[in-house]
Amino acid sequence: MATLKLKKPAAGSTAGRRAPLRGPGAKPRPTLAQAQAERAERAAQRPAEAPRPAPAKKHSPARPAPARPAPARPAPARPAPARPAPAPLPPARPAGTNTAFSGRPRPSPPPPASGAPHPEGSVRLSKRMSELGLASRREADEWIERGWVRVDGQVVAELGARVLPNQQVTVDKRARSEQAQRVTVLLNKPVGYVSGQAEDGYEPASVLITAANHWRDDPSGIRFQREHLRYLAPAGRLDIDSVGLLVLTQDGRIAKQLIGEDSAIEKEYLVRVQPAAGEPLSAEGLRLLNHGLELDGEPLKPARVEWVNEEQLRFVLTEGKKRQIRRMCEAVGLKVTGLKRVRIGRVMLGDLPAGQFRYLGEGESFA
Repeated sequence: MATLKLKKPAAGSTAGRRAPLRGPGAKPRPTLAQAQAERAERAAQRPAEAPRPAPAKKHSPARPAPARPAPARPAPARPAPARPAPAPLPPARPAGTNTAFSGRPRPSPPPPASGAPHPEGSVRLSKRMSELGLASRREADEWIERGWVRVDGQVVAELGARVLPNQQVTVDKRARSEQAQRVTVLLNKPVGYVSGQAEDGYEPASVLITAANHWRDDPSGIRFQREHLRYLAPAGRLDIDSVGLLVLTQDGRIAKQLIGEDSAIEKEYLVRVQPAAGEPLSAEGLRLLNHGLELDGEPLKPARVEWVNEEQLRFVLTEGKKRQIRRMCEAVGLKVTGLKRVRIGRVMLGDLPAGQFRYLGEGESFA
């Protein structure tokens, strides 16, 4: 490779030097000592200045840490709307009072809104029908629901409707037809059966109403059907140790006639008695049996009581309190050893055998 060699000027030679370019009248350049002295003089003439801080060292920027999400600031709470003051709790109820599941007593319900007042002198339609002998209250309610009842020619199908005494009440032919199919049974009840619901292990007398116990000499001409057992209920009571005529019926009119509050149907009994303390019944005792005794603090209605023979009395009553005849006899010193009911109103027990029944005929009635 070729090299380039530079030729050095000879010592002391001025050739090759270029003089500095200076204009005319140029000020000679100060020496180093003069420049330093001028600088020191200018520094002394300047006002004192506050020292400048040293510049911070520069570092390589570190890798920034990943930014963390700022925690959500809760929304400023809004003032809750003003609530009315709670109503005071009702006073504590006595023990045994029904409470809510929380155990706190329930507040009393508000009284029902009062409706329009009933017309003066009005009564419930079902009660009015019972008073007129059209049906029992239960039957009347059934007919009202079916639309079989009219008041002044207008159908009334609302339970609880009220009528005035001067309004005309009529029933539909269908109600009459249904009522005519209801039966009344006359049973000669033996000892050991109760009149109504079973009690103390004794069966009700209604279990005797079967085809096998239907009296073959029944003059009514009605044949036994199982439908006759539906809604068949006793119309009156007869003690478990008493025998005789017991009426069971599907007809509410007959039940009301025999056991209604204003019933005046007579019931006749043959009663076998004996002196409880060995003393025979006195004339005063017989008078008290007819009228003058009271039971449970209530005076009894007048009765007809007379001797049939030395051991039997005949009682004719128009009321039927529980064990009435036995309690009447105890009050005058007599003990009852046998009791048989032989008549209710105009219907006699007759020759009906014990434990058998017959139907009330079309031409028969108690009143």
